[in-house]
Amino acid sequence: MATIKVHDKFFETYLPEEVIQKRIKELADTISNDYKGRKPLFIAILNGSFMFAADLFKHLTIEAEICFIKLASYKGMKSSGNVVTSIGLEDDLFGKEVIIVEDIVDTGKTLHNFLPKLEHQQPKSMKIATLLHKSEAIEYPLNLDYVGFDIPNKFVVGYGLDYDGLGRNLKEIYQLV
Repeated sequence: MATIKVHDKFFETYLPEEVIQKRIKELADTISNDYKGRKPLFIAILNGSFMFAADLFKHLTIEAEICFIKLASYKGMKSSGNVVTSIGLEDDLFGKEVIIVEDIVDTGKTLHNFLPKLEHQQPKSMKIATLLHKSEAIEYPLNLDYVGFDIPNKFVVGYGLDYDGLGRNLKEIYQLV
């Protein structure tokens, strides 16, 4: 297991690149089957989901659209408790089938605060795809439709996830030692 240092913390390999990519392909196949003959709109939540969203989108075998919105609640290694919208949603969601793409769902607060804003636009349906889920940390229960990995309640970095801005470019996911 490789150990890396990001800022002042040490992390060890938790999910290798091959395992991540295999699971993303499986999720894309499931979504493609579920949405066969339809054209969903994916809403990828920045910054963390950009790698997952791109790889997931590449493996879809259906027509689909994608847009991005920036939501944040983390400062360093802890949630700030406030969800900040930095880049707004410009697409009209009325009557559309929406799939929200998240990098990680831990407490659920970010989506808990964001979902009512989307529901207000009356999409035909709304589902959630997340690469990582910390079921032990959930404070705001959500219906997660597509989950890559259920992970322990430990801080992770890599594959889009950062620690104070660093680590997003790593191909693997690392867990705090």
